[in-house]
Amino acid sequence: MKQETKNWLLLILLSIIWGSSFMLMKRGMHSLTGEAIFSDQQVGALRMTFAGLILLPVGLFYLTKRKIKTIKQFISILAVGLFGNFIPAFLFTYAEQGLSSGYTGMLNSFTPVFTIILGAVIFKSKLTSKQLTGLLISIIGVALLIKTGSNQIGNTGDSAWKYTLAVVAATLCYATSLNLIKHTLGKFKAIETTSLAFTFTLAPALFFIWKSDAITTIKTNSFAYEGLFFIGILALVGTAFAVILFNHLTISSTTLFASSVTYLIPIVAVLIGVGFGEKITPYQVGAMLVVLAGIYVANRKKNAQLKAFK
Repeated sequence: MKQETKNWLLLILLSIIWGSSFMLMKRGMHSLTGEAIFSDQQVGALRMTFAGLILLPVGLFYLTKRKIKTIKQFISILAVGLFGNFIPAFLFTYAEQGLSSGYTGMLNSFTPVFTIILGAVIFKSKLTSKQLTGLLISIIGVALLIKTGSNQIGNTGDSAWKYTLAVVAATLCYATSLNLIKHTLGKFKAIETTSLAFTFTLAPALFFIWKSDAITTIKTNSFAYEGLFFIGILALVGTAFAVILFNHLTISSTTLFASSVTYLIPIVAVLIGVGFGEKITPYQVGAMLVVLAGIYVANRKKNAQLKAFK
């Protein structure tokens, strides 16, 4: 099988996994019948702790093999752990207190926009006229999509903006991590980067388990094990396994192609959200399509236009 075909298959698989993760976060905070289970901080901490424990033996193995040889590599992997996993885990659960999982999935389409910007500004990647055109189109869509945050049910004005901006901040973190993997950790295998990153973030995750009093909730909440079931799936499949796949995709393709998983994530998230009774407005769908149209313009004819990202 050609590498390009493998990359497209990975892209589709990741879109299904991550598109469903927004609802899994919801189910960690609220049961299927609507009862409160874990807080947003507890879900984020449990998710990162489970994923960290799963990958800890692998991470320790690579540490003993001295895979990290320089301070720069250590800082880069730590930054990937924080920006690519730890911080977004808390930002997304915070945002889903006030936003639907479908709309949150739409906002995740900002990632390629920030990937282009950070790649050009920080890593000096060259932008073609097509990429600049696509970027401008996407920025218009971003502005329109952010504006729809005030239309979320149960939230108006500033209360909706803070949840929307939390997702935007998370996508900026993702874009930062993606560029770091491509430009500073290209010699590392996907499993090496992922396991080491989660090993480094396990200690702060355990701290937040203690700080958020998640253990008490597990002992006292009658729906705790239902929530733990969904968080476990989120950690094992949607975090540890998916991040390994994504890091592999980033290394084997381009940063822009890998971040374009957000072409399909919103579609999966919206379909699942609607299946659980969430409402998505035509205005939100239209704004998302503008963002994705810009990404498409920037990403097409990649062989001729994306050499700077390879």
